[in-house]
Amino acid sequence: MTPGGGGAGGSTGAAASRIDGLPDFPWDLLAPAKVVASGHPDGIVDLSIGTPVDPVPGLIRDALSAGSNAPGYPLTAGTAALRAAIAGWVGRNCGADPAGVGVLPTIGSKELVAWLPTLLGLGPDDVVVIPEVCYPTYEVGARLAGATVVRADSLTAIGPNPRVRLIWVNSPSNPTGRVLPAAHLRKVVDWARERGVVVASDECYLTLGWESSPVSVLAPEVSGGSYDGLLSVHSLSKRSNLAGYRAGFVAGDPALVDRLLAVRKHAGMIVPEPVQTAMVAALSDETHVAEQRDRYAARREVLRPALQKAGFTLSDSTAGLYFWATRDEDCWTTVDWLAERGVLVAPGAFYGPSGSRHVRFAVTATDERIAAAAERLAG
Repeated sequence: MTPGGGGAGGSTGAAASRIDGLPDFPWDLLAPAKVVASGHPDGIVDLSIGTPVDPVPGLIRDALSAGSNAPGYPLTAGTAALRAAIAGWVGRNCGADPAGVGVLPTIGSKELVAWLPTLLGLGPDDVVVIPEVCYPTYEVGARLAGATVVRADSLTAIGPNPRVRLIWVNSPSNPTGRVLPAAHLRKVVDWARERGVVVASDECYLTLGWESSPVSVLAPEVSGGSYDGLLSVHSLSKRSNLAGYRAGFVAGDPALVDRLLAVRKHAGMIVPEPVQTAMVAALSDETHVAEQRDRYAARREVLRPALQKAGFTLSDSTAGLYFWATRDEDCWTTVDWLAERGVLVAPGAFYGPSGSRHVRFAVTATDERIAAAAERLAG
């Protein structure tokens, strides 16, 4: 995402993901546990990858169909209608000024996360700061650019490093569901601006606050009314069930957005025009968003008590689509214990060394599969 949590992609095996300079594709490592979980008499309950399973809303499918007669090349910058829809959405949901913020559609959010350091011109002399526990693609993106990765949750931990060029923040967090207060985000923004560092904020779960209320880096209390050095990354995968459409966008500093646009024009990184038309419909309607949110809320209410009764302790998990849970043991031991019960989850080690004693449960499965997981945990 988030990026969200999906964007798992396909693979022909673990060896296929071993590319010089990049880590193993994490989901390949989960294959043995998936085989075990798939052997359950009632089938697997896959809560590992946060892929949407609910239908794409009809108004979005209708818009996609209506825009399907698109024989020409689409606009990398997005149609005027899409740019207006994105600007309006960040105005309503992020507290941004629609007239002053730069916007750009992306081919999902994972693509933007993976290529942002490269698009910004970072290289071997530069450092990218990512959270201690986070979406793996932040690290992958830095490595693709040849940059050095530093994991840090505090400005003090970063230290006086003049090589820092980009800081990733993620609130609500994937995988932990942690929400960063506005005061924390403001400190990061102020620190970065003093040093000419870009702050990229992954906000793919911004509208999915439960016990906490997430705030955007573009909000006045964080940005101070200026978008200098700020980029806010968003996805329609979870809010509108559009993971299969690869529909995302970035908003923020107009100068940075213009730079991204210039490079993306050369690289052919373009959202297909029918998808752009569908995005306009998705961003202009909140009814389907509220309905989907209610589905996720109901699934959380089924899974949460089941996890707690089964001896799991939940950490953070106050927003987003995941429960970050521990049995105070190595995460792979927990993965195996759950696989024997037909439940597949993501090991916390996927998200950084600090996650090695947690696992991540996604609540994106169907009502029936969530209920099945709860029943198996009670058994």
